[in-house]
Amino acid sequence: QVQLVESGGGLVQAGGSLRLSCAASGLSFSQYDMGWFRQAPGKERELVARISWNANQYIIPSVTDRFTISRDIIKNTVYLRIDSLKLEDSAVYSCAARRRSFSVFEYWGQGTQVTVSS
Repeated sequence: QVQLVESGGGLVQAGGSLRLSCAASGLSFSQYDMGWFRQAPGKERELVARISWNANQYIIPSVTDRFTISRDIIKNTVYLRIDSLKLEDSAVYSCAARRRSFSVFEYWGQGTQVTVSS
């Protein structure tokens, strides 16, 4: 049974940094792509970063200079570091997993709230 548990969200001042964690169980990173998504109020959920089963990384262009995705195979945890936080980064951040042969993310965490204050 795959479970994803996010942590690390909170209230942060603009310009600060945050590292979100996604602890995964029931899967192996060698067989799964992992993604970080976010959804702000009134907006659609969007993918912000992805790390593939073979460790290839993708960050959406609008945040590539501030977001970093990484993983720890021993801890079975995926991280999303956000630097130079902006007000528009406020959202619920969720991690998700999909088997390497799939196009759709099948498993989702409950999400963690990130609120950026001025």
